[in-house]
Amino acid sequence: MKKAILATKVGMTQIFSEDGTLTPVTVLQAGPCAVTQVKTVENDGYSAVQVGFVEKKDRIVNKDKSGRKEVVHRHGVNKALKGHFEKAGVSSRRYVRELKLENAEEYTLGSEIKADIFANGDRVDVTAISKGKGFQGAIKRHGQHRGPMTHGSKFHRHQGSNGACSSPSKVFKGKGMPGHMGCVRVTVQNLTVVRVDADKNLILVKGAVPGPRKALVTVKETTKVNAK
Repeated sequence: MKKAILATKVGMTQIFSEDGTLTPVTVLQAGPCAVTQVKTVENDGYSAVQVGFVEKKDRIVNKDKSGRKEVVHRHGVNKALKGHFEKAGVSSRRYVRELKLENAEEYTLGSEIKADIFANGDRVDVTAISKGKGFQGAIKRHGQHRGPMTHGSKFHRHQGSNGACSSPSKVFKGKGMPGHMGCVRVTVQNLTVVRVDADKNLILVKGAVPGPRKALVTVKETTKVNAK
């Protein structure tokens, strides 16, 4: 992987190509990402680039009315992260992630990674946390079939048989059952970059991308190098 960037999901829309073809796309606000640390094989045992995304205010400490007790606003960046960002020479960032790039040594502290690293027609893999859907039944969660809805049947959307009784006398591990659905890390591979707006740092990707709006998304060069 030679290029990657962090982004936030703006939403879906559709665009027309020059020949009039309608294409559904997902709009991603990609970067700019600041390089906060460059990890090398000599110092860290592996090669990677640590980047920060979306500016964030520092933690604010005020005095109460008596002037003795300190009141800390917890939504800011703590001292440890603040020192880490100051060492890199960048402002405080909300998200900090590592990108394992083949050319990590070429990056320098404080440099920026912008949306223009990608071009129209590039193939990318997009990773994000999927939408949480709460507790769901086996039909919605695993696509299992329902029972008959009429003729006196009392079995409709229940899961059904979990296995034989006497043998093997247990439910096998991994059996698709009702439970929590969503809120997992999902990667959609081999998506096409339809358009890149370098001025606004926007990347338009063909198709759907995991996660809700404003979700953190990692866009990286696809691993399917032989894909057409």
